[in-house]
Amino acid sequence: MKKDTSHIILKTEQLSIGYKTKKAKTVIASNINIELQKGQLIGLVGANGIGKSTLLRTLIKVQPALSGSITLNTKDLESTTNLELAKQLSIVLTEPLTSKNLSVYELVALGRHPYTNWVGNLTEEDITIINNALELVNISDLKDRRCYELSDGQLQKVMIARALSQDTDVIVLDEPTTHLDMYHKAYILKLLQKLTKDTGKTILFSSHEIDLAIQLCDTMIVMRENNVVCNEPCHLITEGVFDSLFPKDLIAFDKTSGSFRVT
Repeated sequence: MKKDTSHIILKTEQLSIGYKTKKAKTVIASNINIELQKGQLIGLVGANGIGKSTLLRTLIKVQPALSGSITLNTKDLESTTNLELAKQLSIVLTEPLTSKNLSVYELVALGRHPYTNWVGNLTEEDITIINNALELVNISDLKDRRCYELSDGQLQKVMIARALSQDTDVIVLDEPTTHLDMYHKAYILKLLQKLTKDTGKTILFSSHEIDLAIQLCDTMIVMRENNVVCNEPCHLITEGVFDSLFPKDLIAFDKTSGSFRVT
C-alpha cells in the first residue's frame, strides 16, 4: 500500500547537523529522518547540550545542514527564498526583545511584515488577522500596554500572538517555557496544544519539560547520543526511548505514570 504523504508538512532525509569551519567539521547529530504532520503539536526534547537548538536552527534555515535534505510543503528548504519562508514558517526565539517600548499591538503587528509594503501600511485584512491573533491567545485586553510592563508569561503570549499574525503553516518555538514557573509552563504548552486544534497549524517547540510534552504532544522528537527518533509519545514509551535519555544512577523513567522520578 502506498503511504499517504499529503499531510506531511516538514520532512528531513538523512539530515546531518553541526558546524563547519575551514579547518574542521563537527557533527552534532546525523541520519535524522523525521516527518511532521499538519495540525500537530510536536515537542523536541533531549538532554542539555544534545543539539536541540542546532536542529531547530537548521530546520528554520538559520544554520546550514552538513548533509541531507529538508523539505517544507514539499519544496526543498535550500531553494526556498527568505520571503517565501517567512510566509510559511514563523519563529519564537528565547532572545530578549530589542525594544520593549513597543505596545503589545505594535509588536503583534510586526508579524504582518512579510505581507505589507515597504512602508508597512496595514490593510483591513492585516488588522483583522492581528486582532484574531490577540483573541486566540486571550490578550486583547493587553493590546495598549507597553511590553516592558508585562510579566514573562504575558510577554511569551505576545510573542506567540506575533507568530500567529504572521499566518504561517508552521510555528517553531525555542524553549518557550524558559524563565516561567510551573503553572505558566503548563499554561503555555496547553495554549500551544489548543492553538493547533483551533488553527490547524503545525507547532514545533523544544523544551526541557519532558513530562508535560509527553502529556500534551501529538508527536515527539527525542534526541539521544546515538540517534534521533520521532513518534507518538505512547509508542516512544513502549519502545523504551525515554529509559535511556538520562543516566539511570539519578533519574529513571516510570512507564506506568509516563514521568521521570529521582532514584
